[in-house]
Amino acid sequence: MVNSEEIIQWIDFNQKWFIEIADKIWEFAEIRFEEVKSAKLQISVLEEEGFEISKGLADMPTAFIGAYGEEGPIVAILGEYDALSGLSQKAGKLEKESIEKDGHGHGCGHNLLGVGSLAAAIAVKRYLEANKVPGIVRYYGCPGEEGGSGKTYMVREGLFEDVHIALCWHPFSTNFLFNISSLANIQAYFRFTGRSAHAAGAPHQGRSALDAVELMNVGTNYLREHIITQARLHYAVTNTGGNAPNVVQANAEVLYLIRAPEMPQAQEIYERVIKIAKGAALMTETEVEVVFDKASSNLIPNNVIGNVLYERLQEVGVPEYTEKELEWGRKLQETFGEGEPEEVTNFKNFEKELGTDIIDKMRKCVMFDTIFPNTLPEFTLPGSTDVGDVSWVVPTSQIGTASMVIGTPGHSWQEVTQSAMSIGHKGMILAAKVLALVALDFIEKPELIFEAKEELEKRLGSKEYESPIAPEIKPNVPEWVFDSMD
Repeated sequence: MVNSEEIIQWIDFNQKWFIEIADKIWEFAEIRFEEVKSAKLQISVLEEEGFEISKGLADMPTAFIGAYGEEGPIVAILGEYDALSGLSQKAGKLEKESIEKDGHGHGCGHNLLGVGSLAAAIAVKRYLEANKVPGIVRYYGCPGEEGGSGKTYMVREGLFEDVHIALCWHPFSTNFLFNISSLANIQAYFRFTGRSAHAAGAPHQGRSALDAVELMNVGTNYLREHIITQARLHYAVTNTGGNAPNVVQANAEVLYLIRAPEMPQAQEIYERVIKIAKGAALMTETEVEVVFDKASSNLIPNNVIGNVLYERLQEVGVPEYTEKELEWGRKLQETFGEGEPEEVTNFKNFEKELGTDIIDKMRKCVMFDTIFPNTLPEFTLPGSTDVGDVSWVVPTSQIGTASMVIGTPGHSWQEVTQSAMSIGHKGMILAAKVLALVALDFIEKPELIFEAKEELEKRLGSKEYESPIAPEIKPNVPEWVFDSMD
């Protein structure tokens, strides 16, 4: 029987240490596949704690595994530590104030996510060691979740083949069992090449790559009417061909992200987008190159793990907030704009299952100081995560903990500013306790592992996992990163 108090007290006693690590990673603010300092810091901590380290995994220098234990059930605890580009922001500020112009920031709280999982793994190791319990705990350092699908490459490499269960969490503004599905996705660059010319003197000699990008975007916008409702098409023009309007742009590029509930649906839409790109090239007499960037699969829930996570979340309970934190949070909410909080929009369709009290609380409170009842029906989150690929090969489940004030927009400066504050730290410490306890539950009760695996097999039925990233595709890692991790 796991001694809950031993785990909870140890994490509480060491929380200052983990907060310092999370804040350092927040300061590093390294984007996908460039998390050199963040990876090195965590590796050094794990090495000092006696973990065996495997580095530079799946062609990603900043991917690593820290493992402890030689025999027994194997539990993987997943960590992320990549930031988002263009979201540089000072901590604790009530207005947008960048640290560095065009710099990066943790607008999804992955500095908290990684260290919360790291803390859980170390707590499990300490417990196994002190109590002579057979079991293996692994911390998976997973780079590039934001637009990189780092875990997908790790799954493709077979790094989860012997794992019995996988656990993860994510910072949110509510506390709940994150036992839902997510959208599969595919991301690709469309690079158009034309011919430059003087836009006034010899426009007939030019072939505009930028025109091709614009025509492609028009075509995909028309496509939106003819794809399934749950699908999403996003794009960003990453190269407009220069800033001289009197030159016909010879090169231009657009990056597309395609989402759908299941990978075959995303692949079908992707093929239609490719046809539109080719049509745009034909119309402008340009050439188009399609560069596949990354993909991730939809998330497969697991009720066996989820129920244990929920029990432990209830046992640990939510943190308390000071009046100073709440007052600051009220002021930050004033920066969110008009309308109901995003949380209400996402969950009011489940008012019957959650109860009117929960919905009203989300409308009125600053910090969510309760836990969603475990009554949510399974539904598909309108976002994506590369945890999905792990969940196809290993029974996997997650929780979300309140690490920001209600209404905080995702991927925003408001989220960055909270990810290095006590509000975010409290959500991280809560997650660490729950993950550690659940990891030990499964180590000490192997029958739960059998049940979780049986559920995964039943959910998949005749479906088999196939990596959405072809074997010849490598992670888009800058060359300098390989030398920096040596």
